[in-house]
Amino acid sequence: MSPTSATPDHAAQPGTSDPHLDPPGCAVLVVGCGNLLRGDDGVGPILIRHLWEQGMPDGVRLVDGGTAGMDVAFQMRGAQRVVIVDASATGSAPGTVFRVPGAELEELPPLQGLHTHSFRWDHAIAFARWALGDACPADITVFLIEAANVAMGVDLSPPVEESMRQVLGLIETDFIAPLRPAGSDGEVTVEFTADGYLRISADLAASRFPAHVAAGTVRDGQLWLLPLRGPRSGGLLLKQRTAAGDRAVLVRELLHDEIPQGIRTAVWDASHGALRISLEQRKC
Repeated sequence: MSPTSATPDHAAQPGTSDPHLDPPGCAVLVVGCGNLLRGDDGVGPILIRHLWEQGMPDGVRLVDGGTAGMDVAFQMRGAQRVVIVDASATGSAPGTVFRVPGAELEELPPLQGLHTHSFRWDHAIAFARWALGDACPADITVFLIEAANVAMGVDLSPPVEESMRQVLGLIETDFIAPLRPAGSDGEVTVEFTADGYLRISADLAASRFPAHVAAGTVRDGQLWLLPLRGPRSGGLLLKQRTAAGDRAVLVRELLHDEIPQGIRTAVWDASHGALRISLEQRKC
């Protein structure tokens, strides 16, 4: 009997959609590429971790792409906008940031003769366009950060660390902020209760603490709350207290039972990924 080939009913062909394999659709997909073990080459995945810690609103999906370029390509399916962050080696000054808009991505390297060890961000986009067809997002932006040191086992170099912070700000402003609920940016108000709880609005909780877990500390007359990825990390639970989704978190121990009862001002500190709450009395 001669061998035959068959395609299972659920198998997806290039340019088609497979409900068994497709990642969930999203408004913004942010992918960090690179090798965490090689210094500045890990800037992409490290940036993704910082975004996780800041708390992402609904509609944002974060992916640590590592060095698996083909996986990155398939992660793009269903995304309206895609942001890719990777290290570069162009000979420019370390920390130089290149922002490559989609309009400049038309001429991409050919896929012929390509193997997994030479897969880069541009190959991932070219492969996605071939494999996903019309399902490949048209709105793609790439941020490249010039590496200084990619030796095994070293940390991010200072110029790359600084540039990563700059790129974090750009991604927040241009891609993520429009998806945050109203009232999550700028100065907001929160309330300390007599029994040691901090109450925050549903919009603020959904925008900045999507896992409803936080770490807390007191610094310079302020209570800092930093979002955590989930309860496995421990931390303080933001308990739902109203049907609308308003939350309350017990902070009595952090404040050593000295509760500044009443309304206080708070502001989101993007550079530290923390909600900073004044412990001083409000001025009328």
